[in-house]
Amino acid sequence: MKEERFYATGRRKESAARVWLTPGNGEFKVNGSTLLGHFKRETLKMLIEQPFGITDSLGKYDVFATVSGGGLSGQAGALRLGISRALVQVDENLRSPLKQAGFLRRDPRMVERKKYGQPKARKRFQFSKR
Repeated sequence: MKEERFYATGRRKESAARVWLTPGNGEFKVNGSTLLGHFKRETLKMLIEQPFGITDSLGKYDVFATVSGGGLSGQAGALRLGISRALVQVDENLRSPLKQAGFLRRDPRMVERKKYGQPKARKRFQFSKR
């Protein structure tokens, strides 16, 4: 018998996460490492586990994910979106609570580009009238 695997992709900022969910006991593998081994901050771990908390499925699925690009915060957001999309594939009834919590929406915010003649995107050099 073939084991059930559910695949989804999540993106945020410059990060992309490929997520596979399998029924299991809540084990996380991110780029071959544990969850805290890769993300190192407890707040990012909490952010990633939010979809499981809302759907009361914490500890019911094993997560295997590969994340690339961006920083840790963007990767955590991408992973959360990927997990949410995979949970909807598992059970379509989970769409409503996840959508209400805003976990099925891709965060469109990106870094604003630096403008010429300025030190940063919005920062200006000090103005001198005389």
